[in-house]
Amino acid sequence: MERYSQYQTIKLTRSEPGILEIGMGEEGKLAVADATGHRELADVWREIDADPQTSVVIVRGVGKGFSGGGDLELVEAMANDFETRARVWREARDIVYNVINCSKIIVSAMHGPAVGAGLVIGLLADISIAAKNARIIDGHTRLGVAAGDHAAIIWPLLCGMAKAKYYLLLCDEVRGEEAERIGLVSLCVEEHELVDKAREIARRLAQGSQSALCWTKYSLNNWLRMAGPAFDASLALEMLGFSGPDVREGLASLRQKRDPSFNPGSA
Repeated sequence: MERYSQYQTIKLTRSEPGILEIGMGEEGKLAVADATGHRELADVWREIDADPQTSVVIVRGVGKGFSGGGDLELVEAMANDFETRARVWREARDIVYNVINCSKIIVSAMHGPAVGAGLVIGLLADISIAAKNARIIDGHTRLGVAAGDHAAIIWPLLCGMAKAKYYLLLCDEVRGEEAERIGLVSLCVEEHELVDKAREIARRLAQGSQSALCWTKYSLNNWLRMAGPAFDASLALEMLGFSGPDVREGLASLRQKRDPSFNPGSA
């Protein structure tokens, strides 16, 4: 595990031979992606791809939920500083493409809130498992920016364009059972079964033909690669939004815990 010793915001453990677990957050807390955490979520997949001891990766939250979205200080820095915005754009791009191109099979286990950069991995995972109490939310438009990250590349393919537009435009939460019903996730289980189910599936995958599994993943992910231009455009438009006035109102409303009041003429 020495190759992963530099990571500060995610905990990497070897639960069984061939299986690597990534834990986000801390006990009793919800994982929030600050500048360091966002970078690490982008970089770790290259390391995993080159790890000969890993066949399957489990990604889960170890605290009150799966992931809690971006740190508000990072959001403010993106709104105020071009260099920060450009850096986060590169990292957000790399999170998506590095997950898609990682040759190892990825299993996500989501409970409680699942938002932000963590949700990117949760839904792009090869097998996604949600607890019944999972609350999947893409909150970009609530913040006042376009739904970039993973939204354009994966939501329409998983749950169809009508459902994707409904949830991405309104920022309504998708509970675990509904996420399974509409095809947004692979499975839904009780929360107390979540980790055991993820490990059971990972164990079965680790015992399978790695060439067959990896090459099947590579072939299927060409559907996502074909959607690359749509993703690139959505991410660029999200970053454009961080230079505008709506994100400042969205950020202020989150801090003040009130509904935002956006300028209807901003588009």
